[in-house]
Amino acid sequence: MWYMPKPVTVTIDLPQGRAAVFEFLDLMANHEPFNDHLMHDWELSGPERGVGSKARVHTRALGVSDVVDIEVVDAEPPMRIVEQNVAAKAGRTGQGTYTLESLPDGGTRVAFEYRWLVAPRADRLLAPLVRSYLRRNNHIAMRRLAEQLAAGEAHTSH
Repeated sequence: MWYMPKPVTVTIDLPQGRAAVFEFLDLMANHEPFNDHLMHDWELSGPERGVGSKARVHTRALGVSDVVDIEVVDAEPPMRIVEQNVAAKAGRTGQGTYTLESLPDGGTRVAFEYRWLVAPRADRLLAPLVRSYLRRNNHIAMRRLAEQLAAGEAHTSH
């Protein structure tokens, strides 16, 4: 819709196979270490993985603190995980989608798209700033995801 900020997508290529990356992302607890620069005080509920897996997190973005509820609403192993998130104070509802694509060398391309479903007025008015902030922080999250996966491989190979 014309009044919604455009979605923000970031990608990263990882050496791990798609099934291993999906398995890691499917476990909600694994999201905390690569997102704790944006979200803290994680409280998990529901199943540990898959649809219905939930987290309540605290955020501070662009000078505003909020509580965000995240829930996995759809998953198609090993290709896609869709999360819906609601920031109560801001009045924002968004959707984060991880799409996993196998690479010819056996690695995986992970694309993460954040899309606004309900955007508060501030997000609409400041869309370029908000999108830039989100893109920068989502790039950080993807780099940290790569580090977490690499550390997990190093840990399990000993």
